[in-house]
Amino acid sequence: MNAGPNENLPYSQAVFWIEVEKITPNPFQPRKEFNEEALQSLSDSIRQYGVLQPLVVTRVESARPDGGLSVSYELIAGERRLRASRIAGLSAVPAVIRVKEDNDLAKLEIAIIENLQREDLNPVDRAQAFAQLANQFNLQHKEIAKKIGKSREFVSNSIRLLALPEHIIESLRGGLISEGHARSLLMLNDRPEARDILFRDITEKGYTVRETESASRQEAADKVRRKHIVFDKDAFLLEKQLGEKLGTRVRIERRENGGKIMIDFFSAEDFDVILNALSGESEIQTSEGTVASPPQEKNIEDDDTLYSIKEFSI
Repeated sequence: MNAGPNENLPYSQAVFWIEVEKITPNPFQPRKEFNEEALQSLSDSIRQYGVLQPLVVTRVESARPDGGLSVSYELIAGERRLRASRIAGLSAVPAVIRVKEDNDLAKLEIAIIENLQREDLNPVDRAQAFAQLANQFNLQHKEIAKKIGKSREFVSNSIRLLALPEHIIESLRGGLISEGHARSLLMLNDRPEARDILFRDITEKGYTVRETESASRQEAADKVRRKHIVFDKDAFLLEKQLGEKLGTRVRIERRENGGKIMIDFFSAEDFDVILNALSGESEIQTSEGTVASPPQEKNIEDDDTLYSIKEFSI
């Protein structure tokens, strides 16, 4: 530390120059990933203009073997500036030493608030930080919301994202899907197979948030509808195999005489692909054997071909 406190200022408001090597990261830093290109850009700016906004640290004292005290500093806020300063080759950085906010809860709160103000947290890191405040520090969602200046719903909906499976969470963290996509996928969390199919459609077909939400609501509504419709083993198998063949969701509603097949499509290109697939001959394997699409003029009445595509309307 190259400068002492100004006697006319409270200790916690004075700015000190502290050696970079004496500052350790905040163990409660909610942000896990830092863009290397952005850090390089910030370091170039720091090299030219210096660190314009002081870091926030807390003082840590530990006993040395010789009986003296060893002083280090734990970062509370400003990790991007610290990393960029190291890249820029600075030996010391300006910092404010907080003496009242040196408990773990305050460290996490300040780090979260700083990142939220700068919009530096991705949805997953933000959700994990909120969950830590709730689980580790026993704060209610409304208390967290008050501290960060957001609504209780914002906090609760953020934490809900952590209920998604790990592969979807990592895609959200990496920016492969948006928070809007993730919220829509949450609607199907009780139907993991349907959720994963929709997730694949988002990543492979580029579904928009609106398309994803529409598909999720439709799938959720179908779940309610299916409670009142009896399907047998072959109908489920046919639905799955048709879905795989057409590359989209297929739902079969059996009636006393015939039934209905509902096929989802989300673009003109999808529609053309489905029409081309349906215009060709296809064979579907059921528990009763292979069922082929029959000639259109043939009257089908026997049980073996009950599930032929021609017996359903689209």
